[in-house]
Amino acid sequence: MSRLGSVVLAGGGTGGHVYPLLAFADCLRRHDPDVTITCLGTTKGLENDLVPAAGYDLRIVPAHQLPRKPNIDLLKTLPRMARATKVTRGVMDEVEADAVVGFGGYVSVPAYLAAWRRKTPMVIFEFNDPVGVANRLGMRFDHTLAVGFPHLPQQVPALKDGTVTGVPLRTAISHLDRDARRAEARAHFGLDPDRPTLFVFGASQGANSINQAVAGAAKALTNAGTQVLHVIGARRDEPVEIPGDLAAPYVTMPFLREMELGYAAADLVLCRGGAMTCAEVAAVGLPAVYVPLPWGNREQYKNAGPVVAAGGGLFCDDADISPQWIERELIPVLQDKPRLADMGACAAAFGRRDGDEALRRLTLEAVGASE
Repeated sequence: MSRLGSVVLAGGGTGGHVYPLLAFADCLRRHDPDVTITCLGTTKGLENDLVPAAGYDLRIVPAHQLPRKPNIDLLKTLPRMARATKVTRGVMDEVEADAVVGFGGYVSVPAYLAAWRRKTPMVIFEFNDPVGVANRLGMRFDHTLAVGFPHLPQQVPALKDGTVTGVPLRTAISHLDRDARRAEARAHFGLDPDRPTLFVFGASQGANSINQAVAGAAKALTNAGTQVLHVIGARRDEPVEIPGDLAAPYVTMPFLREMELGYAAADLVLCRGGAMTCAEVAAVGLPAVYVPLPWGNREQYKNAGPVVAAGGGLFCDDADISPQWIERELIPVLQDKPRLADMGACAAAFGRRDGDEALRRLTLEAVGASE
């Protein structure tokens, strides 16, 4: 296999693009501390907070979101894209890029265009159904396609020729031993070491429907002997009122950076169905109740559907999540240890922990094939 001396990583906007990018960057650096890693982003994305904090070079590209419908912005797209592509190619020339790996988000578009013009090997990583606009455009050029989940090549025609690598995960999650770290994690949050534990979160911004349902069921949950670790969301303005004088610990926080500790503390997860969430929860072998976002193209149902079908989770529609649903449906699951164990084993069998290594191997093959 060829050596990767310099790699440009493109992906920004949301955590679903940035987190796998950073996990892959960490993998590259583990194998070669001298590799040059250059990340592309925009001024508005989550990458501005996460990439420099992780110790990687972030270059800002003047990329713009592609219009989904014909409108006045469509007329501005070509000159904007030409400028962004020129800037991106300049970065690639400066760092002498051997490969470009794109994770989606509109910053990936000029990266794909610049790689095509520069004849630089291009790897596109996709784990969503439907495929994002940026990656759909990148697939028009000569590329190597990496796919995050095994069901996608069968379900999405655009991904039928992709190589299933799994999703790159941070080593703190991919190497997590939940049993070994359970006592440490529960002590970290001030939880009881022995009570059944429900871990609630709704992605980085939280989910108001989940927040209100769990808060409303706080007395029923704790009276049943369950303790709760509840990440409300850093950007949520809606008040979440937790009753006092509960029978078991109920810990809230706006944001949790060390998600591995939340996973280690948990017996069951209540969450949305984002692709990154599904990848992490399944990889660590946690049973989950997925409450997908109720709009769009049912993307989150598609994300979580295979692990639910495999026995690793349950669905609850957003319209149905309520204190009454939690008391009627969720609490009995938490009290059924054999069922939780079976669900966790099914989730672990579906999940994959080596996505970063598999994507690295595929990238090396793409570079080798171009030489």
